[in-house]
Amino acid sequence: MAPDRPPLVMTIPSHPAHLARARTFIVDACRSGGFDNDTARAFALAVHEALHNVIRHAHFQQEHVPLVIHCYPCVDRIEVHVLDEGEPFDVTAVPHLDPGEVRLGGRGVFLMRTLTDELSCRPRDGRGNVLRLVKHHGSKRCPGNGDGHPA
Repeated sequence: MAPDRPPLVMTIPSHPAHLARARTFIVDACRSGGFDNDTARAFALAVHEALHNVIRHAHFQQEHVPLVIHCYPCVDRIEVHVLDEGEPFDVTAVPHLDPGEVRLGGRGVFLMRTLTDELSCRPRDGRGNVLRLVKHHGSKRCPGNGDGHPA
């Protein structure tokens, strides 16, 4: 659930060329919320993966479809909501992959799960989804095996 205060909002076209701007937006929001640079960049990478997946799988690279990012820097966490126009998507239905498995692609949700503390998706009123990514201050999760310990 989103905090009571209004979010920082960014809207970009659904094209990968705009992902760098979105990453900068997320890193800046994290840094203003007190996160260190490494955590801010890791969380921004998770959001980047989410945005790329929306562009590719929900919006089918239709640049005219807006991609909206709501960012809530809070005292205890940062919370990002990615609003898409795609068909309903259940992130919990995506299998948990073995990080040692050799394969091409299919690592976006794995990366999001590893770099965030909470990941969920729910349908929006009308059409589309809200993908929610959360990183808590003081979280011990780190890039590695996703359980707080380096790989």
